[in-house]
Amino acid sequence: MRACALLLLLLLAGPALADPRCAPSSDFLAATRPLPIMAHALGAGTLRVLVLGSASVTGPGGSGPDAAWPARLQVLLAEAYPGRTVEVAVRGGRGVTVQDHLALLRAEATSLAPALVIWQAGTVEAARGSDLEEMSDALQAGLDRIRRRGADALLMDMQWSRFLRANANTEAYRDKLRLAAAAAGVTLFRRWELMEEWVDSGFLDIERTPPGERRAAIDRLNDCIARALALTLAEGVREALGR
Repeated sequence: MRACALLLLLLLAGPALADPRCAPSSDFLAATRPLPIMAHALGAGTLRVLVLGSASVTGPGGSGPDAAWPARLQVLLAEAYPGRTVEVAVRGGRGVTVQDHLALLRAEATSLAPALVIWQAGTVEAARGSDLEEMSDALQAGLDRIRRRGADALLMDMQWSRFLRANANTEAYRDKLRLAAAAAGVTLFRRWELMEEWVDSGFLDIERTPPGERRAAIDRLNDCIARALALTLAEGVREALGR
């Protein structure tokens, strides 16, 4: 019983936050859905995470792949849950669409057997003006496949950008992501909203950072995304364990 109690306390502890300005609001975290498969995997000792996404999953513009948010997330989760093995696999890259992700899921969800799939979607579709219903159908099919493979899922929307906001109907694509997450009963990590808050507060504004400082700023952005995501995942574990 003592060992079980200590394990529960460990799983509820969650990650530390080095810079409080990275922290999402309590309202942001309140929308987190339970992550029972992730909680079970942590309890069993090994957490495998599959990240699907477009360019940002590889960390372009920063100091390298180790500074990308998926790599930072792996480090943060390993620190938050010591004694557990945390593996984060990344699939995707620049120009990769939701339809491409669906094809990847058919292969990778079986071979990697992840407990959690983090699916960053919508950026490429919004930039290209792709068909909204086709994207929605692919999201629904992918989330259903993840569920049937016995994994938790978390959707992430696009990265905030003045250029994208001015040249694409981003709200329509974000609406489809919200609807897909709600229909599947999974969390939508609202990266667009979070980054917009950081810009408005003057904390992080990549597009207005001087060129000589941009690489460090992108690394800081990736780290903050990873920290906010780690806190969201920890909240999902707490929800699954009944706090």
